[in-house]
Amino acid sequence: MTPLFDRITIVGLGLLGGSIALAAKSRGIATTVVGVTRRPETLTAAVRDGAVDLAGSDLAEGVRGAELVVLGTPVFAMAEVLRKTAPHLREGALVTDVGSVKGILAETLPGILPAGATYVGAHPMAGSHHSGFSHATSDLFEDAACIVSPIPGTPRAPVERVAAFWSALGARVLERDPTVHDAEVGWVSHVPHVIAFAFAQALGVSPPGASEVRGSGFRDFTRIALSDPDLWADILVSNRKAIAGPLQEVCEQITALGRILETGDAEAAEQFITAARDNLGRGGNHAQSGGAIPEIQAVSKKTATKE
Repeated sequence: MTPLFDRITIVGLGLLGGSIALAAKSRGIATTVVGVTRRPETLTAAVRDGAVDLAGSDLAEGVRGAELVVLGTPVFAMAEVLRKTAPHLREGALVTDVGSVKGILAETLPGILPAGATYVGAHPMAGSHHSGFSHATSDLFEDAACIVSPIPGTPRAPVERVAAFWSALGARVLERDPTVHDAEVGWVSHVPHVIAFAFAQALGVSPPGASEVRGSGFRDFTRIALSDPDLWADILVSNRKAIAGPLQEVCEQITALGRILETGDAEAAEQFITAARDNLGRGGNHAQSGGAIPEIQAVSKKTATKE
């Protein structure tokens, strides 16, 4: 395929950044893929595995000449990274990211950019409880949702170009306002992590032999509690306003079920569990606020398959 970009730079080569680099190289999305990271061992591995054409730790040198810069760092680090790189961005450069929270980034990152550069936020709903380049794969984004989250008033051309990039990586592109993104992802990603972390913490008072009888249900439920503490503390604090309401609702439902169990009413418990299961089948109690954006899909598919 004809490359979508002449040169892209990925700042941060962890699980997501490394997977972006591997996918971009394997799919021919850019003529040159540059990786920037502070870890010497990661630089060596990225070059060895063919994830990047060039790699280094110098931010200014790394972003110089890039049409697209992807911020693959933790959310709290993105503003500082962009401040250091902004003076070295080429005219008309695009900046996107992989942050799990969009509101705070939409408020801060555009104002850091030089005139002519454009920020279009993104959040690929892909990953695992593992972290680091050693777990990166070229197919991580295959058929995964990726939310493109431009700030209101962003011209359509850069939005569609960033969407085309994520589509070319294999993702299903959707578009959300940053505030809507944070509310929706709070429900389907952040709150489940909070519950898993809280349950794992509560295990500290479980019977000594409980660990010996764990089954697949326990492993399924607690897997995300093994996620990176620094990363998830960052995410949850950043999106604390959006997850406060959902957390309260979950607590109320746990209390309601607890009261049913106290009464010994098996029929009421069955009704509660059935309603919960049906809710999952419907994808939640509310209709989705949007879907894949037809115009973005059309542009992405046309561009990604261009020969």
